Amino acid sequence: MSDLPANPSVEREIFSPSQLVRQTRDLIEGAFPLIWIEGEISNFSRPASGHLYFSLKDAGAQVRCAMFKPKSTWLRFKPVDGMHVLVRARVSLYEARGEFQILVDHMEEAGEGALKREFERLKAQLAAEGLFDPASKRALPRLPRRIGVVTSASGAAIRDVLAVLGRRFPLAAVDVIPVPVQGKEAPPAIVAALAAASRAAVHDVLLVTRGGGSIEDLWAFNDEAVARAIRASAVPVVSAIGHEVDFTIADFVADLRAATPSAAAELLVPDANDLARDLRHRLTRLELLMRRGLQARAQRLDRAYARLDAHRPQARLALGASRLATLHQRLRHAAAERHHRAERRVGDLAARLERRHPARQIERARQLIDERHARLRRALTDRLGRQRALVAELGRTLHAVSPLATLSRGYAILFDENGRVLRASGDAASGASLRAKLHDGELRLRVD
Repeated sequence: MSDLPANPSVEREIFSPSQLVRQTRDLIEGAFPLIWIEGEISNFSRPASGHLYFSLKDAGAQVRCAMFKPKSTWLRFKPVDGMHVLVRARVSLYEARGEFQILVDHMEEAGEGALKREFERLKAQLAAEGLFDPASKRALPRLPRRIGVVTSASGAAIRDVLAVLGRRFPLAAVDVIPVPVQGKEAPPAIVAALAAASRAAVHDVLLVTRGGGSIEDLWAFNDEAVARAIRASAVPVVSAIGHEVDFTIADFVADLRAATPSAAAELLVPDANDLARDLRHRLTRLELLMRRGLQARAQRLDRAYARLDAHRPQARLALGASRLATLHQRLRHAAAERHHRAERRVGDLAARLERRHPARQIERARQLIDERHARLRRALTDRLGRQRALVAELGRTLHAVSPLATLSRGYAILFDENGRVLRASGDAASGASLRAKLHDGELRLRVD
């Protein structure tokens, strides 16, 4: 029996393999965002192109994966078969073969990735609780007399710390509080050591430190109990875990984080040489201030002697005589100045009176009348000239538009018997009498 539809007129949608694979790929990529996949590497290969091709599998299934060269160059480890990894990838379909595949954007070892996720989770939790709040950080003592170092007694970190402390500030007493810094037994031991040091209250500051290592080696300092013990300590705590690029939860919760154990030792104590220079500088300043104080007191004593000498009777009489002579001189000078001002005022008044004499005023008035008369004559003459020019110009303009000017050029104006001007030939009937006005007279006409 045929599989064709009963009605041949029904249209069928026919896909090519490329169209089918392409639409399937679009559906898959649209349904899955960027996802994380954890599994074991198998069938790993790295051709000359630099791309990585492998499968990720678990006990029940496997999927083909590809990581192209621009992304694979950033890997910090060498993938091999059997390695357990965590990848961030996009789900897709390889069109040429119609195969389901995973395009890997990032890959990391699964164990390290799990620890990093736990690290970020705990970091976010403690930050939300306020354990990292900068306002809760305590200041370190400037000159600590006793320092407690919570670390391994046999590690390189304690040797570096002791060497720096001994070189910079040998006056500070250092107590090594030995604890394991790696493994399962490390977190409870560190918590116990911090609690004991806090209760003892004999240290000015505590340093929690160890040397560098992998994230697994440093994991004891990412323990929640250790972080809470650091925050609960009654003594300020400095954290120096691993190398400069390493960060642990202990670094965030401590009152101060140092990049290395040696850097922590330098932050804990001042340099003895710097203190000696500072002491010498302060001694010099003290001597200078003492000298200035003695000089100021000597000057005050001299001023007191001068004031005492000024209050003697002989000095007061001499001062009074000097003031009397000065006042007498000022009085003479003031009288002379007043006399001069009076003379100048009299001269000014005489000059003003002379300027206001009636004869002078009459003369000035006559001069003013003459000036104004001359100005009036000039104004009248100018105005008459302008009026004559205007009349002449108006005459020329009127003559240019006058009918008489038109008649002088050979034209005539016709009037009927009633004196009306003829403007068209139809206005004059046959036999009518007309009058033609010319330039130099008139003519009597009859229409024929």
